[in-house]
Amino acid sequence: MTAPMQEGRQAGTDRRRSRVTAAIRAAQRDGTPLTASAIARAAAVDRAFLYRHRDLLDTLHIAAREPATPHTDGPGATRASLLADLGNANARSARLAARIDQLEARLSKVLGEDAWRASGIAAPAEVTELQSRITHLEQRAVDLTRSLDDRQAELDAARAANRDLTRALNQRG
Repeated sequence: MTAPMQEGRQAGTDRRRSRVTAAIRAAQRDGTPLTASAIARAAAVDRAFLYRHRDLLDTLHIAAREPATPHTDGPGATRASLLADLGNANARSARLAARIDQLEARLSKVLGEDAWRASGIAAPAEVTELQSRITHLEQRAVDLTRSLDDRQAELDAARAANRDLTRALNQRG
């Protein structure tokens, strides 16, 4: 192949690459789908062009993982922050489910004791007092566990924020 032909082919490839890059940026900005087909259509190239140029395809996949940037002056939500929020919500849901189970068990026990007392075969006062003390200590243990879980969640969030701030400072430096 002659040099002018090679230069022409390279110039055409460079133009198509820049159109693909511009299409990815526009799709991110507009919130349109970030798929190989959509970007190829927007850039007026064949999908095979994207698959032949892995760096462009990687750029597309990275852009597709990040949510569209909102048009606000405040910070936007990133995929990582949304995943962290989802993890925190799942953990909270699990804690609430455990709490509901505990409260249902306590309610069942109290209703059973009331039925037992109503039947006239209740336990002596000493046993009732000990059971009351056990219930109080169990509740205290649950409260302390919940407090510990909350503080652990706050510590994890603070650590994540610290890592993000450190990463941001390192990238500026």
